[in-house]
Amino acid sequence: MHDKTIAELADGLKKKEFSSIELTRAFLARIRQYDSQLNCFVTVTEEQALEQAGAADALIAQGSAGALTGVPIAQKDIFCTKGVKTSCGSKMLDNFISPYDATVVERFKQVGTVMLGKLNMDEFAMGSSNETSYYGPVKNPWDTGTVPGGSSGGSAASVAARLAPGATGTDTGGSIRQPASFCGITGLKPTYGLVSRWGMIAFASSLDQGGPMARTAEDCALMLQVMAGFDEKDSTSLDRPVPDYSASLNNSLDGLRIGLPKEFFDEGLDSDIARLIDDAIDEYRRLGATVKEISLPNMKLSVPVYYVVAPAECSSNLARYDGVRFGYRCKEPKDLHDLYMRSRGEGFGAEVKRRILIGTYALSAGYYDAYYLKAQKIRRLISDDFNRAFEEVDVIMGPTAPSVAFRFGEKTADPIAMYLSDIYTIAVNLAGLPGMSIPVGFSKNLPVGMQIIGNYFAEERLLNVAHQYQRVTDWHRRAPRDFV
Repeated sequence: MHDKTIAELADGLKKKEFSSIELTRAFLARIRQYDSQLNCFVTVTEEQALEQAGAADALIAQGSAGALTGVPIAQKDIFCTKGVKTSCGSKMLDNFISPYDATVVERFKQVGTVMLGKLNMDEFAMGSSNETSYYGPVKNPWDTGTVPGGSSGGSAASVAARLAPGATGTDTGGSIRQPASFCGITGLKPTYGLVSRWGMIAFASSLDQGGPMARTAEDCALMLQVMAGFDEKDSTSLDRPVPDYSASLNNSLDGLRIGLPKEFFDEGLDSDIARLIDDAIDEYRRLGATVKEISLPNMKLSVPVYYVVAPAECSSNLARYDGVRFGYRCKEPKDLHDLYMRSRGEGFGAEVKRRILIGTYALSAGYYDAYYLKAQKIRRLISDDFNRAFEEVDVIMGPTAPSVAFRFGEKTADPIAMYLSDIYTIAVNLAGLPGMSIPVGFSKNLPVGMQIIGNYFAEERLLNVAHQYQRVTDWHRRAPRDFV
């Protein structure tokens, strides 16, 4: 059962080929067998999962089940879960038991899915390799000596290793798409505001966006159907109807206009990856698409802009972790100042501290105009580049990452090299656009992902474009040898 997609599992449950309890036990057994090798899970909610599976089986028996009733998924440990530890991969929240469910978690509960547990991640979603987690790094199931990507590395690795058929992720600068690429799965970062951020622990509020991670575009469509929609508790949530994301999956791609930004194919791109992207584009030509070179001239500024805006917002968001109300508190503080200093100094890891310091500096008096305000102006120019491009093309394609998964420790000593692994994904977050990564082949025996970017609210089109490619290829069905 573990090798079936979410769509196949949902169909099997509907036809009563197996029960949700049988399915859940099968995945829990795989987690017990393999997670010690990969470190995907911070918490496994076995007892709760079996209770939810029993309730799902009752709904199925009554004939009142929804599309995903009884299907197991796992939640990134950035989404608050009532009565279950929500750590955000940090010592700061190692003892935090959330008193409520995030909207995303609540919506999955409402449709009867089963939560297998909470997934490991870079601390407070800050990282591109899953090496900053307080609980240790997640390992890539294709080669356990390499990183799974970050910050949603636990989500990507768990789906790739068939420990969960689907998982939630969050994407601030590529944290769904880059790990999806490194682990050979499909991941979708929706339009900003499409998925509620309420109960999703904040890193950079104007950039963070939750989204689905699964093996196929069809599965992502089913998950997004649950996740998307207006939430009055989130002031950035968009009040607009949620379309049927599965309805247009089989639409023809005849006449689809694909844009290839010349900036995506510069000297920084691995030649093997460039060849695989070209092969995927040729497949799209055979499916009826036309291809045009475009330019996104300000994309080269996206990394410096991101590393002003995101740390500034993280500096503000993480100010609440002070050792007073919840989370880690230092032992025997001498006074209030000592409580603040040591609780934050001991509770946060090195990367989080680095970004807080950068952000506080950028927001400080005398530097706000020079850094933060200027970065926001350039952010608008980046967005304008995309707007002009979408007057000429329907979707933009290119590599998700400039290389395949790198080895542990390879970039930890050089933060700039680490930051550049998100060079193709960051601009999408700055503009608030939807983007996704799909597997298109292998280089050095490791997966390669291709990024597809759409205009605002073009998730239906992105899913259709991805699904049509996956109908004629089988990269998304490949499994890591040791986890078949």
